[in-house]
Amino acid sequence: MERYIEVPFSDETAASLQAGDYVYLTGTIYTARDAAHKRMYEALEKKEALPFDVRDNVIYYMGPSPARPGRPIGSAGPTTSSRMDKYAPSLLEIGLRGMIGKGRRNQDVKAAIVRNKAVYFAAVGGAGALLSRSIVSSEVIAYDDLGTEAVRKLQVQDFPVIVVADARGGDLYEDAAGRYRREISES
Repeated sequence: MERYIEVPFSDETAASLQAGDYVYLTGTIYTARDAAHKRMYEALEKKEALPFDVRDNVIYYMGPSPARPGRPIGSAGPTTSSRMDKYAPSLLEIGLRGMIGKGRRNQDVKAAIVRNKAVYFAAVGGAGALLSRSIVSSEVIAYDDLGTEAVRKLQVQDFPVIVVADARGGDLYEDAAGRYRREISES
């Protein structure tokens, strides 16, 4: 199914998405990778404020390349999501609604997605230049010293993603692998 969604979004919207849905996001999303996640995790442990309110928001695991003249950002492809698996459940528990990256998530993250009515999206790896066309603006809002791993606030228009893990426990990677095994065994 193809869906157009405004971000941030509610748990009701997250619950309506299914693994395999094609989604186009419009609104505000935030970027954070390993080093930024570590700092946010440490802030939570110390009961300090995060650099932005994660409630109902989406974090994109991305480190951009420098912007070309006239563009808000350079290539903007996803990074491997499993590097954030240690930190994701804590952010989901305080209201993070979605994550964008590439690759599988561990069982703790998938359980936290279901428990917190969230969603994990995949963006196509290797298509960073195309993905950047959907980014209208980019602004560093925290951890500037981390360079490409700084937290950025992005405004996006019809940013293309695919639902991988949904709020009901659906997992596109597992479902697709299971279908493939059944097709092979039947032929």
